[in-house]
Amino acid sequence: MNRMPQSVESANAIADSDALAVERTLAGDRDAFRVLVERHSQSVFRLAYRMTGNRHDAEEVVQEAFLRAYQKLGQFASRANFGTWVYRIAANYAIDRMSQRRKEEERREAPKAEGHEKTESDPVNLVHDGKPTPERLTQSIELRKQMQQALAALSHAERTAFVMRHWEGCGIEEIAAVLKSNSGSAKNTVFRAVQKLRRSLQPFVERRTQARVMGTES
Repeated sequence: MNRMPQSVESANAIADSDALAVERTLAGDRDAFRVLVERHSQSVFRLAYRMTGNRHDAEEVVQEAFLRAYQKLGQFASRANFGTWVYRIAANYAIDRMSQRRKEEERREAPKAEGHEKTESDPVNLVHDGKPTPERLTQSIELRKQMQQALAALSHAERTAFVMRHWEGCGIEEIAAVLKSNSGSAKNTVFRAVQKLRRSLQPFVERRTQARVMGTES
């Protein structure tokens, strides 16, 4: 799950190269910005996809992130890491996009939500089930929906910290840089996010356990 580690020399070389590309872009060389897009678009897409849960929104996030980065490139100035900067722009926009989508879905689905019970599911078992039954596929869809709602309910910083730490494998220092906080604060933010998500998903675990005890597990 963790991203491929980079040596300090490699990371510094990329940062130096990014800084040069930024300087050339500000001087009017648009091809230089294309280099930045090609270098960082894959990692930004991966972050966006894991935050939004679908390719369409992820692609929108990537496009908007680099567009905003280009428009605000003059504000980059002496920032040390373009990758971290555009990562933060993408995370911010992804959160806004998911919040908007959640509100839209709630308006559409509210009328048909009545009379439908939530399906139980155990995330761990679903991941390791090579041949899921139709019932478990339904459970997986419901779980993903619940997870997206739980993530959307987190604060800006909590969601960003959780995705970067547990889905992107980022270090605490990198998360702190994106959140513009210190390491201790970043750790606390990750912890709060995990606790909130556990509480949100606990009903699934409890229903799964009950089904096992009663022998009615699918």
